[in-house]
Amino acid sequence: MSARRRHIASWALAAVAALTLSGCSGGGSTEEPKAPETIVPAAASEFWVDPASTAAKQVQEWREAGRIADAAELEKIARQPVARWIGGDGNTSDEVKGLVGQAKAAGRTPVLVAYNIPNRDCGQYSQGGAENDGAYRDWVGQFAAGMGGTKSIVILEPDALPQTLTKCEGQGEQEGREALLADAVRTLKQAGGEVYIDAGNAGFVTDTGKLADGLRKSGVQQAAGFALNVSNFQDTEEVEAYGKEVSDQLGGAKFVIDTSRNGNGAYDGPQQPTWCNPPGRALGTPPTRSTGDPRVAAFLWVKEPGDSDGDCRGAPKAGDWMPDYALSLAKAAKTS
Repeated sequence: MSARRRHIASWALAAVAALTLSGCSGGGSTEEPKAPETIVPAAASEFWVDPASTAAKQVQEWREAGRIADAAELEKIARQPVARWIGGDGNTSDEVKGLVGQAKAAGRTPVLVAYNIPNRDCGQYSQGGAENDGAYRDWVGQFAAGMGGTKSIVILEPDALPQTLTKCEGQGEQEGREALLADAVRTLKQAGGEVYIDAGNAGFVTDTGKLADGLRKSGVQQAAGFALNVSNFQDTEEVEAYGKEVSDQLGGAKFVIDTSRNGNGAYDGPQQPTWCNPPGRALGTPPTRSTGDPRVAAFLWVKEPGDSDGDCRGAPKAGDWMPDYALSLAKAAKTS
């Protein structure tokens, strides 16, 4: 599994306050045009919908190009609240402050992803991260300063702990990473964060006892819980079962599930890797707190549907937008 980061563009908030999606500005007009109104689903009303998301801008572009049917399909993504990924580039404090400010003005809760751990992604598709432990702690402090006490859901470091327990094992970073994550939990919680430590999925760390121990050392008891299936495609029921096995060993800890692209479950075809831009996938259950299980705190769209997992299967680098892939996910969706 590979994750990705996203940079934030600065856009107006007027459309959010009206629960609509605004579009890109067109030429020759002194007024900024707006995309057709799209009502935020009631189940997701707590979470902030970015009016200038990549999907929202693509909807506007396709409408202007006459691709009305495709634009309507892509609204299945554009009208949903999707997490915003924060890496180490730019002014982190200002970036986070801008996001939470927009969400607060709209009366919504932002979903943010903290993604800057040293040796991020073990040097693979989404490599990067802070230069060292001290730089990471400083960065987390900037992230927290941007939150400024505003209630925010924070998914903490996708892949960091699972990779440490598996692929990164032996690189001498496990103990250091767990300490960094525990410090980050405390700092972000004090700043208003509802923090969930990423814990991978059943295909990533098969030893749930080992995972539970890693989560415990990473501060899960001080966090709101842990996160599963981030940037992956596993079926929700399978993820829930796995999550409960881990939760049982953590005194009933709650967890959230990324359902952004798991509508058709995991890819089981011959092409590898199975988690990297697999064909035939679909959007999953829209974000909601109504999960039907008290231990499942929320279904969230942590990965933006349509963003590349990495340069596999002819795709661009991790995090780059793939409109045709996004469209295929939307067309295959069983819910909207």
